[in-house]
Amino acid sequence: MIKIHAIAAALVFALSGGAFAQEHVATLRAGAPLDEQGELPQIAKRLNTDLRQVRNYPEQPPLIPHKIDGYQIDINVNKCLTCHSRAAVGVSQAPMVSITHFMNRENQFLASVTPRRYFCTQCHVPQSDAPDLVENTFVDVDQVLEYVAGTKAGDH
Repeated sequence: MIKIHAIAAALVFALSGGAFAQEHVATLRAGAPLDEQGELPQIAKRLNTDLRQVRNYPEQPPLIPHKIDGYQIDINVNKCLTCHSRAAVGVSQAPMVSITHFMNRENQFLASVTPRRYFCTQCHVPQSDAPDLVENTFVDVDQVLEYVAGTKAGDH
């Protein structure tokens, strides 16, 4: 039975003149055929401004405004906490991790960062000067409020 399906698929492919292979597939390969390497893109430069970035929506995790290349974040060590822990912020002047990072699933406060919030880069990301790969139509909450206010003001 499997052989019949394989033969039927090969027959359909052959009769279509290989149309399936000729169809253009959108990829991030910049037009290079799948069987060729193509030109390698440049690695985006990491931004290292140490300036806090504005958040675009409520509850957005803060962006990392500095390089974190080589930071060890695993079950044994979290390099981020050398500056952002409660004990270190007095010396480092870095913002302390949010109090929510000390709450477990039952909303009880722990003495240290909860294991579910320990791996910082699951939510927080460093910035780079990379171009957008897809169109971005994001509108932040302030622009939405301005639009709504303008619409309501024009309705009167």
